[in-house]
Amino acid sequence: MALELLRGVIHPWHHDHFGHMNVRHYAPFFDDACYHMWTKLGLAYRDMLAEHGVHTVTAQATTRFVAELQAGDLIVVTGVVTKIGTKSCVFLFEMRHADTGALHATYEVVEVFFDPATRGSTAMPGSVRTKLEAVLA
Repeated sequence: MALELLRGVIHPWHHDHFGHMNVRHYAPFFDDACYHMWTKLGLAYRDMLAEHGVHTVTAQATTRFVAELQAGDLIVVTGVVTKIGTKSCVFLFEMRHADTGALHATYEVVEVFFDPATRGSTAMPGSVRTKLEAVLA
């Protein structure tokens, strides 16, 4: 089941000289949605760090642009967990028009568990894995 993570509006300042939303402005919407994803899963960053001594970092992000967005368009970003590894997981986000439901972009992100003390990747904590497995698409 996809989780609703973020709603927003496309403003004229998101546009480039061609009159549509520039690709650089998709990233902040999706990045903010990624932060919300962890909280919706009951795994807020500060809690993961406090309880397990880890947080996540984005190792890879792939955006697929499907249809243009115009000033005044309302968007909703949803996300699902699509893969769980030993040190990472993959989220897939969709940006849809809030009024029509039309798909405008997708964003696939690989989140790697990170130990700030060693500055390297680390194994996913078991309790985190359990929460991710419960919502795996």
